[in-house]
Amino acid sequence: MRTFVYTSHPSRVVFGAGTADRLPDEVRRLGASRVLLLSSPPLAQASARVREALAGLVAAEFDGAVMHTPVDVTERALTVLREAGADCLVAVGGGSTTGLSKALALRTGLPQLIVPTTYAGSEVTPVLGETRDGRKMTQSSPAILPETVVYDVDFTLSLPPAMSLTSGVNALAHAVEALYSADANPVTDGLALDAVSRIARALPRLAADPADRQTRADLLHAAWLAGTCLATVGMGLHHKLCHTLGGSFDLPHAETHTVVLPHAMAYNAPAVPDVMRRIADALGVADAPGGVYDLIASLGGPTSLRDLGMPESGLARAAELATATPYPNPRELTTEGITELLTGAWHGRRPEGPPSTQVKLARLTEQVVASFAEAPGPRVRTLLSDLVRHLHTFVATNDVTDDEWQYAIDFLTRAGEISGPTRQEFVLLSDTLGVSSAVDLLANSRTPTTTPSAVLGPFYVAGPPEAAHGSDISGGLPGTPLWVDVQVTDTDGMPVKGAVVDVWQSNKDGFYDVQLPDLEGPVLRARLRTDDQGRIMFWSILPSPYPIPDDGPVGQMLTAVGRHPYRAPHLHFMVDAPGHRRLVTQLFVAGGAHLDSDTVFGVKDELVVDFTPQSGPTPDGHRVEGEWRRLDYTFRIAPLAD
Repeated sequence: MRTFVYTSHPSRVVFGAGTADRLPDEVRRLGASRVLLLSSPPLAQASARVREALAGLVAAEFDGAVMHTPVDVTERALTVLREAGADCLVAVGGGSTTGLSKALALRTGLPQLIVPTTYAGSEVTPVLGETRDGRKMTQSSPAILPETVVYDVDFTLSLPPAMSLTSGVNALAHAVEALYSADANPVTDGLALDAVSRIARALPRLAADPADRQTRADLLHAAWLAGTCLATVGMGLHHKLCHTLGGSFDLPHAETHTVVLPHAMAYNAPAVPDVMRRIADALGVADAPGGVYDLIASLGGPTSLRDLGMPESGLARAAELATATPYPNPRELTTEGITELLTGAWHGRRPEGPPSTQVKLARLTEQVVASFAEAPGPRVRTLLSDLVRHLHTFVATNDVTDDEWQYAIDFLTRAGEISGPTRQEFVLLSDTLGVSSAVDLLANSRTPTTTPSAVLGPFYVAGPPEAAHGSDISGGLPGTPLWVDVQVTDTDGMPVKGAVVDVWQSNKDGFYDVQLPDLEGPVLRARLRTDDQGRIMFWSILPSPYPIPDDGPVGQMLTAVGRHPYRAPHLHFMVDAPGHRRLVTQLFVAGGAHLDSDTVFGVKDELVVDFTPQSGPTPDGHRVEGEWRRLDYTFRIAPLAD
């Protein structure tokens, strides 16, 4: 049982496009009327849009926000605030402007409303990092948390792709560290993994089309989730390193996060392999640290501290600062280890740890997939590649043993040995695992106006004997007589003349003719052709429930899992007509046994029909003693053009 503590931080979030128009109402909701508008010179256009929305509510502006929230900048802004008599802070921008707003709120108690233009996520956290005398100090307090955040996707559209990438990775860092935080809990785990997955999908799409509003919305959504994680649980090594490098060496905030994250993950990976596996799954890669590095590099993001202006001579000092004060982290922190981490990040090396079994398996999978590169046609290549990936995932997820693998091989060998011209054990296996019905369902869903299809089954024999209308295909076998009168039409209800209709079924004991070696010739199977009205008519016997062949490996499988081998009673039809799609289907006897537990999962409600009890004269004058049944049905088939 997992023990955890979860504390939520109440914030009001307004999310969408054009939500800046709601700013006046949100300010008044906070009981305020005199706004200090915070921004920075690069945000002139965004701040003008906010100023326009707020109209007469703006009492003063301060556009001097800078990275790392220097205390002297905060003091200058505080002077402007007091002179204007402001009673509310509205900050438009990224982490720098938000940090300034938090610093002012901490000193004055004024409410905050944040309009983010990046994916930093700090707008939903009670955390403030301030720089004084070259050192960045972090604190957390409910008084720091902004009361309202207005996410307007339109404000992120002008964020350059390079900044979008680093800001997105900054958000990714919040989610990653939340997952191995000492305070991790099921709520933040779910939010973090969702954020990781969204960011991994959105960043490549954003690089391809920076103006894609939906992608921007997805990334902003992920930033909110990741920021919520940052607000809820404590961060570890990565955030400590980035604060140290930013505050003491004046490195750019988001870019530093982007460079350091893969290396911090690689450092902690040996201590939290399960977390790294979940992150890798969310990213869709085999190795989480390497996957993050590859994502950044593939999109042209920064990968080297050297390129950000970090002096190599400062690495040792940075490692000492980062380890000077103890803080929670899944792996023990040592100056030597952090120095090695920073050295790798300074050179921009791809983080490489000892390959885990999972990484080795992923490499094996990709090697096999790569072997299909020369396959004849993309469809074959896709099918084989996906099959290998799913099989390898099954083996890994279930930790398949040598004995289990050998049993599976023996099972397939026995299935092959028992198969022949009149029995197909592999079809039975597909049927009983629901694969046949799944393929059938997908194929039929493309033509919803036609008669539903059904599985072919293992007892179809090509080229059945031709039968005339009104003939009896039962070959004199005992059973309740059945008169079948069916019509074939197109999707407009027009009769289809000359359609070839194959029919086949079991006898009253549940056996097909191919299962009865003493029976002479095909019975209970025939081929008829529709007349001018699209009809076929014939006599047979009422089909019975029957067991699929259970004397082979498939039957042993069913017995082992406590399943019965029976099929619901039905009549098979295959309808072929020029210019139309072939229809393979079955009609099930309403009220018959096993309709709700058909062992091949082949029953569809639309195909359960009345085989109506009758007595007395028959439609063609055929003499019948006692009860007989009648089946009337119309098959609708689709043109090939559909």
